Amino acid sequence: MKEIFKKSILILAVFAIWHTVCELEIFTAYILPSPIVTFKTMFNMTLSGELVTHTLISFKRIFTGYALAFALALILGGIAVLLPKISVYYEWILEFFRNIPPLSLIAILVLWFGINEAPKIIIIILASFFPMFLSISKGLTNCDIKLIEVGKIFGFSKFEIFYKIILKSALKDIFVGMRIGFGYAMRAIIGAEMIAASSGLGYLILDAEELSRADRIFVGIFTIGVCGVLIDRIFLFLIAKFRVLRGE
Repeated sequence: MKEIFKKSILILAVFAIWHTVCELEIFTAYILPSPIVTFKTMFNMTLSGELVTHTLISFKRIFTGYALAFALALILGGIAVLLPKISVYYEWILEFFRNIPPLSLIAILVLWFGINEAPKIIIIILASFFPMFLSISKGLTNCDIKLIEVGKIFGFSKFEIFYKIILKSALKDIFVGMRIGFGYAMRAIIGAEMIAASSGLGYLILDAEELSRADRIFVGIFTIGVCGVLIDRIFLFLIAKFRVLRGE
């Protein structure tokens, strides 16, 4: 309770400073709208359904690309454990793409697929895949060898050892990777929508900039931040629950 109170005080202090700066007219309303104007704009955009529509479109893209990236990371992570010799054939490709900023590919993706959903989904996959893959691989390969030996004693197959022992012991790292990966997915979709989209929160911010509507820009930024924090809390809750179940 005290922690929540401290955080609330800090948030209120930030808004108080923001309001004071606007009242003193240190910056013009064109550059820095007051919090009252910003929240009034947010309320009107929510009421009209515009903000909700853009938010839902962005998160539909995020969850689609994120789910595909997670499935791919889990499959390749599992292959690295069950069939380690095969990883030699694809690890250099992963290393190559890991060092390429996803947004640098948006131009060629738009050229290939046009301004539709495919380029944005691919950007999200590339952005969120690698942190999840690295964390999942770490969790799967760091399983206690004694547990694996016990599984062999009980006659478990390779798949049973992977599913019943290795995968369960790696859940903490999997959740951590999912948490980090989702943050990368959020950053990627906003960048992609600002370059090649006609809807979504990234497009909303870019469109507001072209209209010189700083209040709408702040609305987009606040929406991204609040949604990101809420989803991050969900991941932290799952990680904490897992630690409790394991007695950590």
